[in-house]
Amino acid sequence: MAKKKIFLIKLALLKHSILIKIMKMIIKNISLGKNKLFIIIFFLIFFFQKNYLNSNDKIYFGNNVDIKILDKLSSKNKLIKLEVGKNFKFKNLNLKVLKCKNSKFDDDPEITSYLQVKDLNNTDNNEVFVFNGWTFSSSPSIQVFDHPVYDLWILRCY
Repeated sequence: MAKKKIFLIKLALLKHSILIKIMKMIIKNISLGKNKLFIIIFFLIFFFQKNYLNSNDKIYFGNNVDIKILDKLSSKNKLIKLEVGKNFKFKNLNLKVLKCKNSKFDDDPEITSYLQVKDLNNTDNNEVFVFNGWTFSSSPSIQVFDHPVYDLWILRCY
């Protein structure tokens, strides 16, 4: 009888140790699954962050620009909506916006655009553009558009 009890105790211990090994294997498999899940989540976050950053670039660079032109002789101003890359004729001026960009900071908004202005009345071949350069909405005096009749400034880039 004692041998039978010893055998049953050994069998119970063996079962117990087998159960412990099985539990350890299950825990290892779960932790491996967690690692795989972590790696998948990491790549998904990286992928969406990359798409998010690319979508933000679309917000900063616009396809349309609002420009206000002041006629100094009549003291009237006109709002003009231009597409980037297209020529626009306003009286005797030919306007073309090559690029416009909004600032990334909301506390001090800045709109910059690359603008080319040609005076159609000017037949001098030496002077192709009246203005050719970057303009800034917050400080138009940095790049001055100097024309005797018209004055212009950028209002919006979208």
